[in-house]
Amino acid sequence: MATTAPARPLVEVNAVSHRYGGGGAAGQVLKDVDLTLNEHEIVGLLGRSGSGKSTLLRSIAGLIDPSEGEVRLLPDEAGRPPSVSMVFQTFALFPWLTVLQNVELGLEAQRVPTAKRRTRALGAIDLIGLDGFENAYPKELSGGMRQRVGLARAIVVNPSLLLMDEPFSALDVLTAETLRTDLLDLWSEGRMPIKSILIVTHNIEEAVLMCDRILVFSSNPGRVAAEIVVDLPQPRDRLDPPFRALVDAIYAQMTARPVAVPAKDGLSSGAGITMALTVVSTNAMAGLIEEVDGAPFDGTASMAELADSLQLEIDELFPIAETLQLMRFADLSGGDVRLTPASRQYAAADVDRRKAIFAHALIAHVPLAQHIKRVLDERSSHSAPARRFRDELEDHMSEDYADETLRAVTHWGRYAEVFAYDEDRDLFSLDNPM
Repeated sequence: MATTAPARPLVEVNAVSHRYGGGGAAGQVLKDVDLTLNEHEIVGLLGRSGSGKSTLLRSIAGLIDPSEGEVRLLPDEAGRPPSVSMVFQTFALFPWLTVLQNVELGLEAQRVPTAKRRTRALGAIDLIGLDGFENAYPKELSGGMRQRVGLARAIVVNPSLLLMDEPFSALDVLTAETLRTDLLDLWSEGRMPIKSILIVTHNIEEAVLMCDRILVFSSNPGRVAAEIVVDLPQPRDRLDPPFRALVDAIYAQMTARPVAVPAKDGLSSGAGITMALTVVSTNAMAGLIEEVDGAPFDGTASMAELADSLQLEIDELFPIAETLQLMRFADLSGGDVRLTPASRQYAAADVDRRKAIFAHALIAHVPLAQHIKRVLDERSSHSAPARRFRDELEDHMSEDYADETLRAVTHWGRYAEVFAYDEDRDLFSLDNPM
């Protein structure tokens, strides 16, 4: 937003932590988060799902109270605290109300007189480009138009702070791009009453395109891993070398391996069978290997290029790439994916040979798979209840993480024919060994 006024802080977040499920490390989604949000800036909260971005946003909105720390909404010169509005990912419109009635809801809650309420709502509808659809119902509108209604409902109450929780993620690529551009135009032209925008996203290009500052969140629990100032003039061009360089740098930072912290027994935290895993389909892994193996990448591709070519966001791309790295099918370094010799052999192999290559990698590099196979080999029945392994995992991680970790290994082991799994009996066996 073009302005010569000095930037005043609107929000201060001090050492905020939050836990769900009665406390404890397993339920901690935020830890010691600090943030100052100033006037005249768009700030992005960038990170993967589960890193606590939406929890922080809801804490600032006053929808939840943090377990620890403080969120302060700072008053202006007249002593008035900033007003806050929120735009949600899922539109959150009342289907039985018209566009006009949906937009008027906030004003009605503020007891704004009917005539004034109607005038302001019509003005907001016109501003965000829905003039002519005042009497339409949400079911008559496209996804992009419904999100415009959500935006009009947020700005009609003249907020000083606009909170946006992945507002474009439910839209198709072209609609999202149009809505982003329109929002940035309204912001830069000063046509909205908003003094600052805080947006949650897991789209790196979106963050660089829109934001003046980006806070990169790590996960488990969510922390601010980095703060990046985006010193690029608006409007921004995705093809400009400085834009691409910044996108690549953020990918590199987000894919960097964390430094292992030695535990008391000398092992790294999360090592061995206690390593939490994400369910990634073998089809997705094979697809990424084939994409990077072929032209134009020939074995090495930047994460940004892959995200563009495959139309994947970080929540979709990162788990696939990280699982390939775990199994030594790929190296992630500097924001690039480099296939290993084993991975390139996999790409060139037939179905049976692919399974053999995958089985070798699974047993060699995924300790839980090795553990399950060893137990089955040692038992005379060559079978073991899945509950046995699930209990072992729950000694080190939450029930949800344990369940996902075991489901991941089960999927990979069945594909590679390392072991079988009977869902009805919840039983592992060697009924169909390699």
